[in-house]
Amino acid sequence: MSTKVLIAGVGMIPFVKPSAAEPYTVMGPKAIHLALKDAGVDYDKIQQVYAGYVYGDSTCGQRVVYEVGMSGVPVINVNNNCSTGSTALFLARQAIESGALDCVLALGFEQMAPGALASVFSDRPSPMDKWNAQSYALQPAPVGTPPAPHLFGGAGIEYQQKYGTRNATFAKISEKARRHAFHNDKAIFRDPVTVEQVLATPQIYGVLTRLQCCPPTCGAAAAVLVSERFAKQHGLRADIAILGQAMTTDYASTFNAGSMIKAVGAEMSKRAADAVYAQAGIGPGDIDVCELHDCFTANELLTYEALGFTPEGTAEKFIWDGDNTYGGKVVTNPSGGLLSKGHPLGATGLAQCTELVEQLRGDCGPRQVEGARLALQHNIGIGGACVVTAYGRV
Repeated sequence: MSTKVLIAGVGMIPFVKPSAAEPYTVMGPKAIHLALKDAGVDYDKIQQVYAGYVYGDSTCGQRVVYEVGMSGVPVINVNNNCSTGSTALFLARQAIESGALDCVLALGFEQMAPGALASVFSDRPSPMDKWNAQSYALQPAPVGTPPAPHLFGGAGIEYQQKYGTRNATFAKISEKARRHAFHNDKAIFRDPVTVEQVLATPQIYGVLTRLQCCPPTCGAAAAVLVSERFAKQHGLRADIAILGQAMTTDYASTFNAGSMIKAVGAEMSKRAADAVYAQAGIGPGDIDVCELHDCFTANELLTYEALGFTPEGTAEKFIWDGDNTYGGKVVTNPSGGLLSKGHPLGATGLAQCTELVEQLRGDCGPRQVEGARLALQHNIGIGGACVVTAYGRV
């Protein structure tokens, strides 16, 4: 990247179930204040805001930001499904890198309803209708099967049929997520579970049982991005930088390959990751810690291969060898991930950013990845968009 983009401050609030959540107008400002305090800047230094959320009316971003300050700066609302938070981060990084701005706030929040994700508008075509039509054509399912678990569970079935992967392997990912989240006081699910307990919960679709699906969650997170020049002028910390970042959307293979794995964005993930590695001059073997999009255990397994952490068809060995956890090749989702930390759609990408920045700073206490210097973030949304970001100590 031609211009160094620094993460000066991050902040997130604990994620909670919908019945315990405060309004988004309270959650969002709390995250902003945490990020500003962490950066050591006042709101009047912010030159632009990218505010991400999925479930909300137009200009919810302004409604949140105005609780913190009304300085007249541009507030741009972002909605990109589950990759919303990292899309706000992507836009903030572009604004700094281009030289147009020196201090930008990326914000994500979500006030969700209980239950599976659902469309809000029933009087117009759904942006998901092509995915749903394809997935049910490839794998007919009982009436009432939720679309998202059907897509990702179907991808798990396809992978299992191709490589003979055991059901327990998918469940092992949930066990790992809970083990990591035990040390994260901002995670919604922290009680340990065994593989057997995961498998004993009700089947949702295919390889997925209930504890292999991320819960509806409410929360907020934010990050302050600055130029190196701004950091020097204002005496801000300048030790964590974005080394590479790429965003991809769907390729023709999403619909013409006849593959549920392609439909859930495996190619988007691979191409974005490859671009980031090339930008940063690193490879997957250099990554110490990764926060990846484990909305379902099947997606985490697929993403190990898409990010290049293990060759195609070898994810099962990667998991059982412990290469995805402490003492292994790359610690994945030390926060507990979406499965255990929770998945408030608009906030997820910035929560991942917060975790990785704190890991690189060495501030994560009992869940700290020892000696972490390079981190990778992967955030994907069906519909579709994938953002991959590399961070490093500088």
